[in-house]
Amino acid sequence: MRQRLPRAAAVLAAVLMITGCTTNNNVDTTKTTAIQPVAKDVSANDLVEGKAQFREANFGLAEQHFRKAVELKSDNAEAWMGLAASYDELGRFDFADRAYAQLLKVAGRKPQIVNNMGYSQLLRGNKKRARALLLEAKAGMADQTVVNANLALLDKG
Repeated sequence: MRQRLPRAAAVLAAVLMITGCTTNNNVDTTKTTAIQPVAKDVSANDLVEGKAQFREANFGLAEQHFRKAVELKSDNAEAWMGLAASYDELGRFDFADRAYAQLLKVAGRKPQIVNNMGYSQLLRGNKKRARALLLEAKAGMADQTVVNANLALLDKG
C-alpha cells in the first residue's frame, strides 16, 4: 500500500505534465498591419493641466505639470514656456533662466519668448534689461498689445 501511493502520485504528476504541455492549434497567429499604432504625445495631458492651473494662478501646480510635460517630451516649446513663466511667478528666477535657456534651444529667439524674458526681468526689478528685451520683442511682433502692456508696467514702476 505504501508503494502504491508514491507511484500513483508520480503517474498523476506525469499525466498532468503531459496534458499541460499540449498546444492549442486553434490560435490565430496572423499578423495584422491594417491598423497602425497612433503616436501619442504623452505630455499633452500635463500641458493642458499646467495651462489650466496657471490660469487659476496655481503656479506651484502649474510648475509641476509643465515640468512633467518637459520631462516626457523635452522638445515641447509650449511646456518650456509655461514652466519658465511658472518659475517667474513663483520667484524662482534661477530656474526660470534655465527654462528660458532650454526654450531658446528648442524654439529659437522668437518675439513671444523674448517678451516673456523681458517680463521676467521686470519682475526682478531689472528695468534696463527688461526694457531692452521688451523693445526687441516689440520690433518682431505683429500684435504688440501684450508687449505694450508690459512696457506700460515697466514705466509705472
